[in-house]
Amino acid sequence: MNKDQVKGKAREVGGKVQQEVGKLVGSTEQQAKGLNQQAAGKLQKGLGDAKEAVKDVIKGNRN
Repeated sequence: MNKDQVKGKAREVGGKVQQEVGKLVGSTEQQAKGLNQQAAGKLQKGLGDAKEAVKDVIKGNRN
């Protein structure tokens, strides 16, 4: 697991919390910001996943 995977997942969770708080207080702006954070987190996690896949391929070629 690398830092992009961890930070991405944390960003995703934080965005979900922000979205839910926005729902509770009736703020569509906060809901939208939360959704945006979730999307950014998924992208960052995906980048981390890709990096790990590349590392695995490189390790496989060395053995």
